[in-house]
Amino acid sequence: MRELAEELGRTRRERDQARKETEHRQKEIERLKEENQQLREENQRLREDLEAAQRAAKRQAAPFSRGKPKPNPQRPGRKSGAAHGPHSHRPIPDHVDEEIQVAAPEKCPDCGGPLAVERVDTQYQEEIVRRTYVRRFHIPICRCQQCSKRVQGRHPLQTSDALGAAAVQVGPEAVALGVLMNKSMGLPHADAAAILKHGFGLTMSPGGICRAIERVARKAEATWHALRKAARRSMVAHMDETSWKVEAQLRWLWAVVTEQVTFCEILPGRGFAQAKKILGVGYAGWLIHDGLRLYYKFLKAAHQSCLFHLIHRCKKMAEASPRTSGFPLAVKQLLEQALALRDRYREKKISLHGMWTATGRLEAKLDRLLAPRPRDRANQRLAKHLRHERPYLFTFLYCPGLEATNNVAERVMRILVMIRKNWGGNRTEKGARTQAVLTSILCTAKQQDKDLFALIVDLLRSAEPKLLDILPAKNGIKPPASPAVSAVEPEIQPSPDATAHIPLWLPVDSWIAQPSTPPVSPCHSP
Repeated sequence: MRELAEELGRTRRERDQARKETEHRQKEIERLKEENQQLREENQRLREDLEAAQRAAKRQAAPFSRGKPKPNPQRPGRKSGAAHGPHSHRPIPDHVDEEIQVAAPEKCPDCGGPLAVERVDTQYQEEIVRRTYVRRFHIPICRCQQCSKRVQGRHPLQTSDALGAAAVQVGPEAVALGVLMNKSMGLPHADAAAILKHGFGLTMSPGGICRAIERVARKAEATWHALRKAARRSMVAHMDETSWKVEAQLRWLWAVVTEQVTFCEILPGRGFAQAKKILGVGYAGWLIHDGLRLYYKFLKAAHQSCLFHLIHRCKKMAEASPRTSGFPLAVKQLLEQALALRDRYREKKISLHGMWTATGRLEAKLDRLLAPRPRDRANQRLAKHLRHERPYLFTFLYCPGLEATNNVAERVMRILVMIRKNWGGNRTEKGARTQAVLTSILCTAKQQDKDLFALIVDLLRSAEPKLLDILPAKNGIKPPASPAVSAVEPEIQPSPDATAHIPLWLPVDSWIAQPSTPPVSPCHSP
């Protein structure tokens, strides 16, 4: 009996163990079925996205819609009443070139009765003049009585000393308009020539416009080199790059944007060798960028990684894989909290010490997010990137006044991307040089609210290359806009005081207007 009781107990235990294993396996099967269903749905969605992307790649025109319409779209047109906002209209012109008296109608169009004039109102019409304006210069040709050298006169309105077969020149205002259409608005040379012909009656070939634009760039090269020096002296620099084609070969267009200047250069590479050619290996200011690893080789600089790039990346990851969206959404929320903290400080709702304390809590929260290893590979890559960027994410909170994003450089890139889309790049190295020089000049002038048209016209009427009046002051002294001796710029070496130490957490607003203040050491927290 004892043996039977022991056997019965053992059998019951085995049965209970088997039941538990069965229940566990049943739960595992249910979980796997649910996970399988989620993967099937995600696979189906990714297939649809892939098919849509493939169709869009083959489409010869822009898509007719941007996806599914909104359930409650905003009503098109102007809002009524006070919600419309301030009403505006074109201002009355400051001069009138032609007066036209409009005759009153002879009779009423409805009943045919006689009409009596009650008052006379005015209407203005602003129109362009479709004709070219031709100047003829009578130039005296002289001979020196002592050395027999030939000397000819030059009027301030002239842009060239050419005579004979090249005596017919295109005026500086027409060339300036061609430069703006091609380099600022992104129109191809042929389209710029068509606008000059149909709009002003001036006939120019696309090649003629191209050569005229190159002449402008040659005269502006001295200013271009000076802009590089100004960028290297800057306290804060935004840097970005984008692909560019030169002679159908891949190049990279680099842009550095500071508070006052923009410098662009097209180089055959996307590495630190190209970056240091622009900023110099000893750059020791604040450098704001998109987190590309090569920028961290500026060892003397203090870095701020662009938060918008990370927020956009987290948003795309969450949309691509809802099943694993917890980690990227948590990171996105934390970065948005950092931006909200900055806004609270700007609105004077929190003190500087309070902002630093809250920043420490954000850093601790980020460390807790990065402590466990994510299972998803995309999340693993994001976590690895964040661990590297960890010291450079919240520099803008420790340095009030510093930008948290690289939008300043991105805005310059948007213009260049539009130009690249319109006509693809440059056919020659000379064209690439012209593109870099004029993009730098035009973007810098726009930053400083300069008249682009007058700037180019003044440059063309100069007998020699000159430094344009867009260079920032150095040690409080504005460089003279005199003719440049040479367009060749020697390599700039970092100054001995380039690594002078001042506290990084000093508010940027307190020193940004002091050009003589030395750059800072690359520490990242107070």
